[in-house]
Amino acid sequence: MSLAHSGDGEDPVKQRELRKLWRAWRTVHEMCQDRGYELAEDEVKISFDDFVRQFSLPDGTADRGKMQFSARPSESMIKKFTPPPTAARPDPPTECGTIWVEFMTEQQIGVKEIKRFLQHCSENSFRAGIMVTQGALSAQARKVINATMMYTQIECFMQDDLLVNITHHELVPTHVLLSKEEKTALLSRYRLKETQLPRIQQKDPVARYLGLKRGQVVKIIRTSETAGRYASYRLCV
Repeated sequence: MSLAHSGDGEDPVKQRELRKLWRAWRTVHEMCQDRGYELAEDEVKISFDDFVRQFSLPDGTADRGKMQFSARPSESMIKKFTPPPTAARPDPPTECGTIWVEFMTEQQIGVKEIKRFLQHCSENSFRAGIMVTQGALSAQARKVINATMMYTQIECFMQDDLLVNITHHELVPTHVLLSKEEKTALLSRYRLKETQLPRIQQKDPVARYLGLKRGQVVKIIRTSETAGRYASYRLCV
């Protein structure tokens, strides 16, 4: 019997909230996995019943304080984010690391909450962090995040924006991030400057899903009835 229907006195409002959180929890796991982080399949594809067992309180509300996880980059992700060696840097370090994801318990996110999140990432050597919030960030909170981008890459997603994985929509083509070497090879092959490439905004929903940074190039693979599979490239700006 499903836990979602195991009792007669369940609050439908609490059930709806749990289902929304479950969907957002799955989407953010899929997002991390698609970026190249290592996650077990049962974590990514957690069922609603298992989610309720792990993350609900006796009163039927969600235990947001437990909704957090970290993930390490896979070998392929490390390779993609490691710059090519040069004479000056024969063994360059990778530009990616472990990510921390947290569903924020606070209704409003201001400077205090951002600083607490940043401190946690710093103390635990997380190279990146994702905050899933219940509401929009304050203007001052966004300024703090922008000021720390050089040290820790912090991203914020509202919970309601993660209820559906946009990359699963049939009209959204496959997007694949190129490594620096692949980007250089692409520009060399077509004798282009990167500014000559079509652009994708960093705030584009798929760009946000993949965590694209300015200057990165993404390969977009589409399927056509006449041309079959074909690729185009866009520069993140």
